[in-house]
Amino acid sequence: MKLNTDQIEEVMSMSCFHRVPLSMALLLPLCLSGVTLAAASDDRLLPFEAVSKTMPNGLQVIVVPTGFPNLVSLQIPVQTGSRNEVEAGKSGFAHFFEHVMFRGTKEYPPEKYQQILTRAGARQNAYTTDDYTNYHTTFAKDDLETVLKIEADRFQNLSYAEDVFKTESRAVLGEYNKNSANPTSKLFEAMQDRAFTTHPYKHTTMGFLKDIEDMPNQFAYSKTFFDRWYRPEYTTIIVAGDVKAAEVFPLIEKYWGRWQRGSFKAEIPKEPEAKGPVTTHVDWTSPTLPWVVVAFHGPAFSETTKEYAALDLLLDLTFGPTSDLYKRLVETEQKVDRFTPFSSDNVDPSLFGVMARVKKAEDIPSVRDEVLKAVARARNEMVADKRVADAKSNARYGLARTLDNTEAIASTLARYVRYRRSYETLNQFYRVYATLVPADLKAVARQYLTDANLVQATLAKGALSESVAKLPAIASLEPKPPAAGGMKLVQQKSALPQLAVKLLFTAGSAQDPKGKEGLAALAAAMVTEAGSSERSIDEIKKILFPIAGSFNEHTDKEMTTFTAAIHRDNWSPFFDAVLPQLLAPGFREEDFRRLKDAQLNALKQDLKANNEEELGKERLQTNVFSGTPYGHPALGTVAGIEAITLDDVKSFLKSAFTRANLTIGVAGDAPEEMLVRLKEALSALPEGPALTKSAVLGRRPKGIEVEIVEKETRATAISFGHPIDVTRSHPDFAALSVARAWLGEHRSSMSHLYGRIREARGMNYGDYAYIEAFPRGMFQSFPDPNVARRAQLFEVWIRPVAPENAHMALRLATNELQKLIANGLSKADFEATREYLMKNVYVMTATQDQQLGTALDSQWYGIGDFASTMRERLSKLTVEDVNRAIRKHLSATDLSVVIVTKDAKGLKDKLVSDAPSPIKYDSPKPQEIMDEDKVVGARKLGIRAEDVKITPVDEVFAR
Repeated sequence: MKLNTDQIEEVMSMSCFHRVPLSMALLLPLCLSGVTLAAASDDRLLPFEAVSKTMPNGLQVIVVPTGFPNLVSLQIPVQTGSRNEVEAGKSGFAHFFEHVMFRGTKEYPPEKYQQILTRAGARQNAYTTDDYTNYHTTFAKDDLETVLKIEADRFQNLSYAEDVFKTESRAVLGEYNKNSANPTSKLFEAMQDRAFTTHPYKHTTMGFLKDIEDMPNQFAYSKTFFDRWYRPEYTTIIVAGDVKAAEVFPLIEKYWGRWQRGSFKAEIPKEPEAKGPVTTHVDWTSPTLPWVVVAFHGPAFSETTKEYAALDLLLDLTFGPTSDLYKRLVETEQKVDRFTPFSSDNVDPSLFGVMARVKKAEDIPSVRDEVLKAVARARNEMVADKRVADAKSNARYGLARTLDNTEAIASTLARYVRYRRSYETLNQFYRVYATLVPADLKAVARQYLTDANLVQATLAKGALSESVAKLPAIASLEPKPPAAGGMKLVQQKSALPQLAVKLLFTAGSAQDPKGKEGLAALAAAMVTEAGSSERSIDEIKKILFPIAGSFNEHTDKEMTTFTAAIHRDNWSPFFDAVLPQLLAPGFREEDFRRLKDAQLNALKQDLKANNEEELGKERLQTNVFSGTPYGHPALGTVAGIEAITLDDVKSFLKSAFTRANLTIGVAGDAPEEMLVRLKEALSALPEGPALTKSAVLGRRPKGIEVEIVEKETRATAISFGHPIDVTRSHPDFAALSVARAWLGEHRSSMSHLYGRIREARGMNYGDYAYIEAFPRGMFQSFPDPNVARRAQLFEVWIRPVAPENAHMALRLATNELQKLIANGLSKADFEATREYLMKNVYVMTATQDQQLGTALDSQWYGIGDFASTMRERLSKLTVEDVNRAIRKHLSATDLSVVIVTKDAKGLKDKLVSDAPSPIKYDSPKPQEIMDEDKVVGARKLGIRAEDVKITPVDEVFAR
């Protein structure tokens, strides 16, 4: 498993693979000077006939006709990342330009640029890594020329003043502060700093904190950095989708041909040979489960030699979910609840290893020693031929299954193109991968898994015992032997050989018994993560590994969904293994204890301790729906989870997972015999009856009520909202969707709140609005399907701000909401937002999983196809319809607010006193902003002392 050690927050959700043959005849006119057709060999992982061309200025262009209609994905990887930050005191600038590249040019200032993308229905973002920065946009094919034109303009003519530079540099600091709540981010930061002495990999992609804090003073250097690296010879343009190369290249020449080649070449310092072992420890300030990372200096990525591929494969087999060590530490002994190998696919040699979250700090030395014993065994023993063959099969099928849409294909290609700017890098890498044999794995273990290359990093609250810092010699460790009825069907037929199957039961956390909150989620986990009566979960994983099959669960308020994914070739052995997990669960006591612990840790650690933003949003949901079946997280409460017994799980499965509550969804080229087998097998479920459900009515307060969650944190997270009775089946859903998208489109700079709070003032990282539940919103661009609910919440999410600006942020956001309610949308804003949604509905349902899940949701809501229904409703809307719906359903005065912050009492005093909340900036702001700040900063919220509650974080979701 490859983990980017900089933990890119925005992760593309990918699904399956679609092989589309393309005619060579269509490409014959492109055999021009400088144009290269991708080789059409049978061993290609990517089957597309891509066309590549190097422009005279050094710009590399790759056109990939994917065969998927209507959409185009533009990916622009630039070969500049934190690796390029070679001057002392100047780290973080590669990541900074990921932000500032959205600040516009003289020709296309931010507002005009965003208007164009909005009209195109586009979704756009960027990310930075150690080695490259990638800018990606997905849009309707009709807008190809327009998007290429405006992108060419910003790459060649980026323009920003010093005040804008300072504002954006403070937004970068805000992102660092936001990440500071995550222990693993700090752990990797400390580990890289300790592991490297010379190479720029010593700092993470974000950069050293001291450099980020000094960044506002580096305006002149920012121009130098951009001039050096944003040049055509370091850039690749990937145009994938419903495109023809003969139409793309003239547009590239027209808009990108005048971009001037640069002359700068940096000498990247070479890291000296490691002289380890070395250790580092992070003393975390708040309670958390401890972590230990065992890593080794390893090879750079290569698609022509075996070292990188062999070490990547070896780590997966030694420490991944199919390994004996994983089974012993996670499932049998249950000392560890997270155990993950990682590989750094960097341009230069970097770190490889395994990270473990340990339940008890005193177990860190023994867990670490077990890892090193496995390393010693890998150095001296051959991995079985079958395990290597199965792993290679899993790697190839596993990647292929993600490539079911244009954006997934293009984004995956960008990850590999960035090395040599070649389309063939990915195909060539998997050709090398296919040649690996057990001897290659042993050889690479002996070369890299040595005491000299060893790096240990730990994190815990407080110091650890001295034994942790005393690393044993690898050769001295002796390996330990491994421890021994009314079903409905929704089908989406397509040519895809990758099949998706969803078993949706209309039973979720809303059916948790009082005092047993979390039972639905734990019961679902016992199905997918605890094996069957016939096979243990370890045996099932070994069956699924070579065929890259997966079987996962998701529990929400109203739904529990089991999702299976498998290639058409392998459906029979797959169902042999996984269907008994549902029909005859294992119910082993040791699995129950392990999964119960994992659920408690997910609630106490991942949600409460490590993530202020998701904590605040989840708390807002439970406050609004307090006293209803929605009044607790799907994960449950601490007391509820602790009270659940194995008998409770058995009883819930029998009453909830019945034929009467089941809808089957199948997508892809499913054989008829598979459908017959599936329905016959599931007929063994209890018949029912269907669960009865009471009404869910949220509580809208009179005035503003606030809960302040007191937690040790650098920043302050804010969420507020109120219940609404508008769901997808409501006639006002489309109208409120337009209002929501204009006010706060998720993770998009087109958000009005984003523009007023983040862009104009640089107060935080983003500000968004919602009319539907969006669990885990900070991790993804689109909501997961199958979170349909009978009652919904209007919500505004203000990403973390500096504590001293929390009062002002709340005033600003509620002021913008009040103006929307009072004034409505203008006709121009209405039309632009509606046009965006008309096209974006295709983007948000682009993958096989999204399409199938959305179809099941539409049946649950009793509406037609979601995309068609939304487009029809949107086409009939008027601005008057939208403004009427805004006035009817939204309020800026009757709100529930949840704030997560350190100084709860100080913030309560400010809120109750209603005193002005001034804000200071690092750079001058327009007079318009300064004048508005005075008015908004004095705006009365009228919050009464009795309506403000302070809750220590330990008491949140306790019972």
